Amino acid sequence: MGGLKVYIQHVFKVLDMKMYAISFFGLGRVGLTMAACFASRDFRVIGFDVNEEKVKIINRGKAPFFEPELDVLVKDSVEKGLLRATTNPSEAILNADLTFITVGTPSAPDGSIDLRYVKSALALIGESLRHKENWHLVVLKSTVVPTTTERVVKPIIEEVSSKRCGYSFGLCVNPEFLREGSAVRDVFKPDRIIIGEFDKRSGDTLEDFYGKFYGEETPPTIRTTPVNAELIKYASNAFLAMKVSFINMIANLCQKLPGADVNVVAEAIGLDKRIGSLFLKAGAGGGGPCFGKDLAALKKFAESLGASTSLIDATIQVNEQQPLNLIKLAEKHLGNLKGKRIAILGLSFKPNTDDITDAPSIKLVRGLLDEGAEITVYDPKTMENFRGLFGNSIKYAFDATSCIKGADCAIIVTEWKEFKNIPPEIFLELMRTPLLIEGRRIYPPKEYSKHLKFEAIGYSP
Repeated sequence: MGGLKVYIQHVFKVLDMKMYAISFFGLGRVGLTMAACFASRDFRVIGFDVNEEKVKIINRGKAPFFEPELDVLVKDSVEKGLLRATTNPSEAILNADLTFITVGTPSAPDGSIDLRYVKSALALIGESLRHKENWHLVVLKSTVVPTTTERVVKPIIEEVSSKRCGYSFGLCVNPEFLREGSAVRDVFKPDRIIIGEFDKRSGDTLEDFYGKFYGEETPPTIRTTPVNAELIKYASNAFLAMKVSFINMIANLCQKLPGADVNVVAEAIGLDKRIGSLFLKAGAGGGGPCFGKDLAALKKFAESLGASTSLIDATIQVNEQQPLNLIKLAEKHLGNLKGKRIAILGLSFKPNTDDITDAPSIKLVRGLLDEGAEITVYDPKTMENFRGLFGNSIKYAFDATSCIKGADCAIIVTEWKEFKNIPPEIFLELMRTPLLIEGRRIYPPKEYSKHLKFEAIGYSP
């Protein structure tokens, strides 16, 4: 009997270790990154996307965008047969136990959330579930305003599938908190997992999946209602954006106070455990695919309920103005900028990504063009994306030194590592007028100001 008991325990242990089959609807920066990370730990993953060219690129073992470490994960997972992409939505549902929805939620013209991609994905999922006998868990990772899961997601799936949520399929809201440039690291080592569950079985299943994926390194997990999970995502992004705008407001004050340096101020207040140092880096302003649209969507949603959005309003206002402060610093030394040659170093909204969504560089270049300046730009990863926006209205350099050659002013907009290694002597040697405006505080002001006309966000000598 002892041997039989041990055998039964072994069988149940093996069954408990069953690996989930996963599918993703949407293979953008969030979906593909998570899909590749899951596949790298031996989960079988199918990714659905309507973009045929993107699907072909992924199935060749390549990522269709730049994200550190992602190319290697995609290549290895595809070669091992653990990751594949498809344009067939039924294939992604019928061959999976869990489906993550990771499509975009852009802004409508009035700033409110545009759910067209979510609704399209839901209709495809519902139609496929109609033909599936087994229980299936649908997990919404796309960022949506509170009440969307209850009022939009659940009804669409139920209507199209002719099945009932909580019986034939499960539903969870599971917001993502990935940062471009470190998204792979954020998948493997998140601060927390938020599960907004429609019912207990749904929450149990998703928590069990993450337990298998993370093992002993499973992060703190909060199980709550869908509406709380939806709001947690927006509250997190709004708070981080507010910290950025706050320190930029202080930086602008520092520029009017001789002897003031926002870096010193930020370091000191960041040591306060109640405040923390993250997102207290003054600069040219925030950008990216999330902060701007999420703040706008939260503002419109709150206004629809009659709730005040005064802090959101102030955060948006400061961030919109911040890149234009760089133009004022250039005018301080050059006067009228018409015909002046301005070199822009860094175009992506942050280093280690090729994404220019809502990047400060866009506002800056448009402002400089309005002033009649002649502009040359350089970025290590996103030149073609920028060319698609500005065409022949500006010039494109092949490296940093060719960008600043003959310029009247050089402006650092993105803190790429290669820019940090440019000594002041190079600016002095190559530029027509050696004026350096530091929008990301990567250079020691006292050292560089000995050699050049030097201005920096949040610094006043």
